[in-house]
Formats: sequence, structure tokens, C-alpha cells
Amino acid sequence: YYPAILRVLDGVLSIDPKNFEATTFKSSVKMSQHQFAEARELAEKARQINPNNAYVYGVLVDANVELGNYEEAVAMSDKMQALKPSLESYSRASYLREIYGNYPSSIEAMKLAVQAGLPGSEPQCWSKNTLAHLYETTGQLDKAEQQYDGILSVRPSYAFALRGKAQVYKARKEYDKALTELEKAARIMPEFSFHEEMAEIYALQGDKDKAQRKYVEVAKMLDEDARSGHSVDLELCKLYTKTGQLDSALVYGMREYQKRPKNIDVNHALAWVYFNQKNVPKAQEHMRVALRTGLKDPELLQRAGAIAKAMGNAEASNKLIADARKTNPN
Repeated sequence: YYPAILRVLDGVLSIDPKNFEATTFKSSVKMSQHQFAEARELAEKARQINPNNAYVYGVLVDANVELGNYEEAVAMSDKMQALKPSLESYSRASYLREIYGNYPSSIEAMKLAVQAGLPGSEPQCWSKNTLAHLYETTGQLDKAEQQYDGILSVRPSYAFALRGKAQVYKARKEYDKALTELEKAARIMPEFSFHEEMAEIYALQGDKDKAQRKYVEVAKMLDEDARSGHSVDLELCKLYTKTGQLDSALVYGMREYQKRPKNIDVNHALAWVYFNQKNVPKAQEHMRVALRTGLKDPELLQRAGAIAKAMGNAEASNKLIADARKTNPN
């Protein structure tokens, strides 16, 4: 429905080019489509129309994060907090604290977001889901499961909580249970990541044919998203890395890199493509950018450790692996 929404908003803006709501909502749609530079430009226009609206600063936080402008994102987050302490502002503060490597503080801010939400509302469930994912990332699986179960007790069809339960089961190597939850989630919402995770579990179970068929299905879903105006180059880069189609992965990764060369996720993805291609110096170059804020994501640190080891730096490799275990002992 994104193209339809944009037609409506463009109709409003053709009549009233400085309409604050239409400009703001259009920037949100562009964020959802992963068109981050355009989203930032629109949000800046909206901020000039009304500099005292907290929502606009939220879009500016998100757009700057995706573009890799992390210091600017922090400044926008501070302004948002000052204007309106709320679920929306606490959750963004949480994400920025995570980016700068402080998981305990990130968890505390997301707890505030949960407390600020209307019980049972979608925004509160989203915050609980994000809090659960933080627990999961830091190896606190029981706490993660409690949050997911709490969401499902009030919203049994909350697809992302079902996916979260699946991730907990996957971490415990209970693969059949994980697949059951993902199949439930996929029946509710046509979200490509649910199917991608199914493929990963099939691969872990040793069923390579089933995994391959599911990855082909995911590629088709991403193609449909692209036809609706959604930028999916990073997702395709990661997908083709998993399936060993490294030349294609590099093409899509570089497309995304041209748009946002400072973003952590983009550089992380490219570093892993180059590592798998045995181009370790290029992998190291991108990993340096991915690590520059002090992010302590265990997968990122584990991969950085593998790259450092391949570069012949055993001491740096051991430190990175130790840091990954500090974040998640599992």
C-alpha cells in the first residue's frame, strides 16, 4: 500500500506544499521504504515548518541512524526527549545506547519505553518485543521469552512476538518448535524475514534442499517489495552471502554502500562478503567502519575476530571474541 499512500500524500502536497502532516507522514513512508536520504530531507522540511514537534525529531533520529550519521542522531534524540519524554523517545535513546556499546543502559531505556506505553497497545507490544530482543542478544533467553509471552497473552496474533519465540527456540536448538512459531507468524504477515529464518533452521537441521527452496522464495518476496518502491539491496546482499552467491552479494552490497557509506550494518555486510571471498584487507577496511561507535553486538564482534585472525592479529582476534562473550556468554 505504500505507493497508494504516497499518491494521497502527493495530492495533498500539490495543493498545500507546506502541509506539515503530509510532509511528516511522507518522510515516515520513505523510512519504511528504506529511502533514507529522501526521508531525512522531508523530515528536515517538516522541522522547518514546525520545530516543536517531537515526532519529526524521531524520524530524523531514524534517518540519521540509517545514513550512519550517529552523532547527529544523538542530537536529534536529545531534542526529542526534551520536547516529549515518551515511549517513542525512550525507545530511540535505547537504540542509540546500543549502537554506542552500552547494552545495560539500552535495556533500561527500553524498560522506560514499555512503562510509558498504553498496556496492550501496539506501540507497547513493539517496545516489549524490542526489549525481548535486547535480552536475547545478551543471552538472557528466559527474560526474552517472558516478554514475548507477555505480548502474546494480550495479542495472540502479534507476528513479531511469534518470530521472537522462534528465535529463543532456535538459540536452544529446539528447531521444530522454532519452525512451528515461524509458520504461525508467516500465516499472519507476509514478512520475508520469517521465511529467511525458516531457511536458516532448515540448513541447521541439515536439509540443504529445503533451505535452498526457501531462500529462492525469499528472493521473490524481496523482488516484490522492490517493485513497490522498497529499497532491498542490503537484504539481498545478506541473502546472497548466506547462499554463497558472493558475486551477487557484492553487487547489491555496493549499491547500498553508494547510498550510505557510513552505516554500520552496510559495512558489516560488506566486510563479511569480502571475508568469504578471501579478500581480507577489504573485509578489515569495512569492519573498521562497522566498529567505530563501539557497538558490542556479539555477531559483529565474532566476525571482526575472524577477520583479525585472518589478518594475522591473534591478540586483537582473542580480545574481540572475549568481548562478544561478555555481551552474550552463549
